[in-house]
Amino acid sequence: MRYTFAILVGRMVRMLARLRKTGGGSAVPGLVVNRLAPGFLAYALTSLPDGLVIVSGSSGKSTTTKMLVAILRDQGVSVFTNPSTANISQGITSALLEKANLAGRISDRVAVLEMDEGHGALLARALSPHTVVLTNVMVDQIDRFYESEQVGDLLDRIAACATRNLVYNADDALLLAIAAKAPKGVTAIGYGVSASVLAQAPRGLGYAAQSPERLVTGTVVTASASRAVTVSINGEALSLTAPARGIHYAVDAAAALAAAAAIVGADFDAGAAADSISSMEPVFARGETTTVSGEPVEFVLVQNPASFQLNVDELDPALDQVLMAIGSDVRDPSYFWPVDLSALPAVTIASGSKVHELALQLEYQGVTIGSIVPDLSTALDMFFALPAPGRGIKTVVFSADAMRRTRSHLGLV
Repeated sequence: MRYTFAILVGRMVRMLARLRKTGGGSAVPGLVVNRLAPGFLAYALTSLPDGLVIVSGSSGKSTTTKMLVAILRDQGVSVFTNPSTANISQGITSALLEKANLAGRISDRVAVLEMDEGHGALLARALSPHTVVLTNVMVDQIDRFYESEQVGDLLDRIAACATRNLVYNADDALLLAIAAKAPKGVTAIGYGVSASVLAQAPRGLGYAAQSPERLVTGTVVTASASRAVTVSINGEALSLTAPARGIHYAVDAAAALAAAAAIVGADFDAGAAADSISSMEPVFARGETTTVSGEPVEFVLVQNPASFQLNVDELDPALDQVLMAIGSDVRDPSYFWPVDLSALPAVTIASGSKVHELALQLEYQGVTIGSIVPDLSTALDMFFALPAPGRGIKTVVFSADAMRRTRSHLGLV
């Protein structure tokens, strides 16, 4: 019961945070508990009967984690995860507070956790994950990860802590190099896309260093069109529906399938796994369609130039109503200048703390802007007061800071 006091304090902080702000309390309680009891996180996670799975990489962590959790649960495995996508140490500890008893134990058999690359590199050695899943390395968060090789080094440190399986994206040259030196006794399991699928993606896959060779065995995406995906697992073709449009979601599905097959082993049901992915809802704002004021709206999160480009390329170019918002998380807006937005004929409202830089980019690329509204709350109210669009549905494209503010303003908990 050495962690009882810290758990009680953390739960009190969580309650106060949620009283202050609906949907709050995703990180602060964990921060408090980690200060009071630095060993709690490792103690809770290493006590699980079937151990820990870590999912990390520049992009796709949240969706891959949700897919993997859905598959495992549908195959009878009791799973603890961090569903709020709070993927740093305090967020993970906050998630544990939801499930742990006063002794610091949780009842699930295995944990599947999305982890930020930097925090994962710091935590992995103490957590001893039996399986590590690596998604990709992209140019991302230049204020933290100033070069791709630095991210590769962080992921290498996480991979080095795997004790059983290393599941990696074989189309990513940096991850391919990490897999080549997998720890002794650890099985390296690649996944990727076929040559024909890659040929249909004129901009490529968005990785900082793409491998020149394609994976021909194992788990391979052999077809991807909008949300319809075909994945071959050791020669068995599976058809599934991805939670959102785009080849990047098809790759996430391949990652989850490869990882689930490795974790479950001989009892793995590939057909049921495909059904699990097809029936799941998207992670919040990752191509998610929901209802606001009785009207459908699609939320599209863009976190780096590659994800921005891949997601915008999947939008209907004739959309009537688009709100685009870039927030304070984008320290240097020139970061997004390589993204080609010219396929969008118009943006109805541009907003966010970096709206003027965004507007300049749109102007240079020939995209018409209806209104520039720096205050995001005002922009959202204006946008959702518009009559229903004549084509498509209302679409909000935003960076992470603008996403959080949008979620709070609209009460989407």
